[in-house]
Amino acid sequence: MPDTEPSQIRDAIEQAIEQNRVILFMKGTPDAPACGFSARTVAALQSLEIQFAAVDVLPDPRIREELSAISRWPTIPQLFVGGELVGGCDIVTEMYESGELAQTLGVAIASP
Repeated sequence: MPDTEPSQIRDAIEQAIEQNRVILFMKGTPDAPACGFSARTVAALQSLEIQFAAVDVLPDPRIREELSAISRWPTIPQLFVGGELVGGCDIVTEMYESGELAQTLGVAIASP
């Protein structure tokens, strides 16, 4: 039944988003990002010392297809916080630089 596979992948993605307060869908892994955009997003999260789950979209192209159908966001990486899409690399980077990412994640930042 080929029709069940995409829905199983979609269900697994939705469950992962629901079960992890902070989850990053990326190319590669946090220890070995497979693209610069994923690496920059991981670096922002790690610099805030936030724990996050990560899903590598590269092993199966259907993961990326189903993820983009769920989020209505075409590019990878995709960061979700509290079940909501925050955005991709550019948005996460801008939010990091402005301090908004730390606020979104509930992380206190020491003032200089």
